[in-house]
Parts: sequence; C-alpha cells; structure tokens
Amino acid sequence: MSAQKLTFAQKAQAAWGASLPPEVVALSEFADSRSGAEAAKAIGYSPAVVSHLIANRYPGDLPTVMQKIRGALMGETVLCPVLGELGRDQCLTEQRRPFAATTAARAQVYRACRTGCPHSRLKGA
Repeated sequence: MSAQKLTFAQKAQAAWGASLPPEVVALSEFADSRSGAEAAKAIGYSPAVVSHLIANRYPGDLPTVMQKIRGALMGETVLCPVLGELGRDQCLTEQRRPFAATTAARAQVYRACRTGCPHSRLKGA
C-alpha cells in the first residue's frame, strides 16, 4: 500500500499551522500548479530554499525571501527613483548586481540603491 503524496500546500499548512504566511501560501500554490523547481526559478532561489521555506525550516534571511515572493508571485511593486515602477523581486535583484558602467541608467541604479532609495536593503553600503 503506497502513501499518498502531500501537495506543497498541504506540507506548508502542516509545517506552519495557524501562522502560515500568505507568501508561503502563494509559493506553495505556485509550486503545486507547476513544480518546486519552477517556483524556485520564479523567486530567484534554489529548490532547496523553497523546500525549507515550505517546511518552516528556512535558516536564512526570511524577510528578503518573503519580499521576493511578494514581488514575483503576488504582484507587489515599488517605485524605483531610476527605473520607475518595478516588481519588488526585481528591485532586490537590482540591489545585488555589481557596479557596471555599461549604461548611464545601470550606474544610476547602482548608486541609487546605495545612497538613499527608501526601498534599498543596502543602507550604509
């Protein structure tokens, strides 16, 4: 007799219980509709991070992962002083990019992320 495989949403509910955040709901539903690997790709993290997050065992920077989920899967946007409106996930990705003087806009984004953008997590960088 084989055991029934749990969905990502069922695993999340079991692991988080009543404190299940809406971001984990969105992530688990996305993973159920596609795959864990596709969910990981959508938020810019590894499948292991998705698995640990759903299992409520993620030891890393939880607020950043939650922001990536809100941007990539829940439509949260921010107003970038250089690029205009963009997804919160893209904002976080831009902050991690190294300096590149390939275009004036790229250099402006790099500076803005480090010198006063209200959405930056790089304060004082």
